[in-house]
Amino acid sequence: MFDTEDRPAIRSMDYRGPNATAPPPLFRYCGDKETLDIVFPDWSFWGWAEINIKPWDSILEDVKHGNNKIKWIDREPYAYWKGNPFVDVNRQDLLKCNLTDQQDWNARLFIQDWILEGQQGFKQSNVADQCTYRYKIYTEGYAWSVSEKYILACDSVTLMVQPQFYDFFMRSMQPVEHYWPIRNDDKCRSLKFAVDWGNNHKKKAHEIGKAASSFMQEQLKMDYVYDYMYHLLNEYAKLLKFEPIIPEGATSCARR
Repeated sequence: MFDTEDRPAIRSMDYRGPNATAPPPLFRYCGDKETLDIVFPDWSFWGWAEINIKPWDSILEDVKHGNNKIKWIDREPYAYWKGNPFVDVNRQDLLKCNLTDQQDWNARLFIQDWILEGQQGFKQSNVADQCTYRYKIYTEGYAWSVSEKYILACDSVTLMVQPQFYDFFMRSMQPVEHYWPIRNDDKCRSLKFAVDWGNNHKKKAHEIGKAASSFMQEQLKMDYVYDYMYHLLNEYAKLLKFEPIIPEGATSCARR
């Protein structure tokens, strides 16, 4: 069974103890340490037509060209984020780190107006055109965010605000090797320290950004996404102890 809601639902605490039953194999886009949902690639790998985002293999090619167009050293030396802050309190807290007349935390934060973007044909939402800063911030929304892979592909240093959730590939990536971790309880100081450190250690900082984008290009290509899906489903199919049947009264919802 596949659940397309954002947050995981199979709580591990409900399946503990001597009389506990086995948890149902529910496939979902993300999980966390308190749940047992089985992580599976999300829909955006095949594109997000509603907001004019291409399939992942096309995005990888576009971002690769974009990375070559604007070298890391020539990018804006600040941390960039653009998104909807109203889906999560942590995103609203992040906005406190924006530039003001009194304080510069080295962050340049922008609110995404989806209504205006829609009216303008999502021309400002091309992810391949958003790799113009040395540092890009990833912060979760209601759950994990599909923006994660686009940010990591940018060659920029990903500043990852401590996440609660993980998707199917993120646990293969390591802090300081592929991204720079940001404290959730002290975002502004943590962001400023990360950017200052990177600007004072440009070679090492660029290596972190490059490691992440190389991972996206080489380890997250669509062939491997399909491999993961194939082997995951086949391994779980081997565990079945019953023959699946279409229940009586079921309605076909096949798309034509």
